[in-house]
Amino acid sequence: MEGIETQVAELKAQVDAMKSSAPENKLAMIVFSGDLDKVLAAFVVATGAVAMGMDVVMFFTFWGTPVLRDKKKSAGGKDLMGTMFGAMLPKGTGDVKLSNMNMAGMGTAMMKSLMKKKNVASLEEMLALAEELGVRIYVCEMSMDLMGFKREEIIDYKHLGFAGVATFLQEAQTSKVQLFI
Repeated sequence: MEGIETQVAELKAQVDAMKSSAPENKLAMIVFSGDLDKVLAAFVVATGAVAMGMDVVMFFTFWGTPVLRDKKKSAGGKDLMGTMFGAMLPKGTGDVKLSNMNMAGMGTAMMKSLMKKKNVASLEEMLALAEELGVRIYVCEMSMDLMGFKREEIIDYKHLGFAGVATFLQEAQTSKVQLFI
């Protein structure tokens, strides 16, 4: 009898260890692109995953970072490179362009018009929906530093934090699904 109790205890310990290392019902996504179609797709996937009961974390890095700048905010004290990046890159969801067929902005305007006509949510609406649904967003501190962005120029978003790659990797390590967009 004592041997069986020992075996049951060992099996319990193994099951507990397996449970602690099993992936969570979570999506971890890197948003590397700042193109309208790609960022929109990222938010469609993120909000769809939440609707399916998943926890979602998005990590905006490099060219995805400018999407999260607030058009109404500015930050002083930037060096020359930060000022140049700030001027050259889009500022917020309204300034992003299509990755293909942009045609000097005409393609982007046509796509936004078509989306409105077909009742497809805009990027601004998707961002608001993501916030409402509890999608967590991290902004890459290294990308912000490289591009000269400051925290005070980033959008107000209830579930937003600033982090490095280690934070994203911790989230991804425990996620069922990892995506790079």
